[in-house]
Amino acid sequence: MRRGLHASTAGIALLAVLLFAAACVNLNFVKRRLPPPYHAEGGVLFQFEAPSAQRVQLAGNWPENDWLRGQAQTGSYLIGLMSDEDGDGVWQIVVDLPPGRYQYKFVVDEKTWKEDPNNPQRVDDGYGGYNSLLVVD
Repeated sequence: MRRGLHASTAGIALLAVLLFAAACVNLNFVKRRLPPPYHAEGGVLFQFEAPSAQRVQLAGNWPENDWLRGQAQTGSYLIGLMSDEDGDGVWQIVVDLPPGRYQYKFVVDEKTWKEDPNNPQRVDDGYGGYNSLLVVD
């Protein structure tokens, strides 16, 4: 009976080790965290990590952007276009914003609207989701 108990205990221990190892592969705490938008040279720096994206745009409620509706006014579909110059998957844009409260989202590949995962401040977007909120002093 002791031999069977010992084998069961060893099997459980091995299973626990395998489960722990599998969980470690998927842990997100190792992932680099970006800061929420902050004052930088020329305005406010927005960053969004999307390594597989072909295009990322910043959409917001300030007049020059107007949730990308500025496109119709300028004839361009590049309103809020962010860049990833070093190819590390972190898209960036600096926007000159006067003091105020602003709502924004990131638009990935012209179809997926995402709130800022690095900014805990958010407000209801009226469509069952949230907009990220930025207060510029």
